[in-house]
Amino acid sequence: MTETKSPADQGEVPPGDDGPKPGAEVSFPYDRMTVDQFRRHFPRARWNDVRKAWFVPGRTASRRIGRWLAELEAEADAHADAKGRDAFAFDPIDSPYLELGKAGFRIRTPYSKTVVDELREVPFSRWDGDLRIWHVPFRSYEELRRRWPDIEAAARRNEPEERRRRAEERKGTAQEMRSRLRSAERKRRRYPLPADDLPPIGRPVATSYGIVVFTYVTGELVDPGLVADFYPGVTEDCLWGYWRVPTFDELVRTWPAKTSTPSDSKWWQPTIEELRPARRAARSREARKHATMP
Repeated sequence: MTETKSPADQGEVPPGDDGPKPGAEVSFPYDRMTVDQFRRHFPRARWNDVRKAWFVPGRTASRRIGRWLAELEAEADAHADAKGRDAFAFDPIDSPYLELGKAGFRIRTPYSKTVVDELREVPFSRWDGDLRIWHVPFRSYEELRRRWPDIEAAARRNEPEERRRRAEERKGTAQEMRSRLRSAERKRRRYPLPADDLPPIGRPVATSYGIVVFTYVTGELVDPGLVADFYPGVTEDCLWGYWRVPTFDELVRTWPAKTSTPSDSKWWQPTIEELRPARRAARSREARKHATMP
């Protein structure tokens, strides 16, 4: 639904009028019940066939239309919530991670990136940082129900007992050794860069590590024999570049790439799909930092 300026404001006159009158226009997809409700609220409204909109006369028309649209939206939300509540009653989610609340669902799970990514895709979901739970309204139940198997599986994988069990199983294995070496390499905050294609210094760029900001590039050549396991495709023509994590402000100012990146690139301009989660992570990271400051 859209509301527009009155014909008087636009210097136009509705057909059949002698001069411009104060008022406002509103248009919405045709639905008999909505039209009947609109006519009851605005009995003086007239249809403008040229502009395909309803003209409501009066100096307060815009305010009255806005109030009616808000009431209509609230009714639609209430209907959607009632429909979602009925769907839950008919086919409930039985899970220790989900509780039923007055206005919707409360979801509390161990931290998991998969859980966060899935719940962010559920319409109208929101994170409560004080209670450390997710709120999802009843109207979003169908989408939540569709994503719940992946949410619950990821939550169970990240239970402390399950994580300890997997850690015990990995002890002393080649997998654990590779994981330790990979973690140690990442802590060095270095990355192999082609000598003939160096990234801009001080600006966020995307890499296989995610979006980073390179602070400087050394003249030290990379030894592929030592780091090929961590950086597939690295060559002896690469130089070490050192990086840091970008700030939220830097990510907001970064202009996204419009085209996809070649698969063999070592670094590239991030796309909007890459920037969005990076911005959310940076905002959360900086919020936690400010919360812990004295």
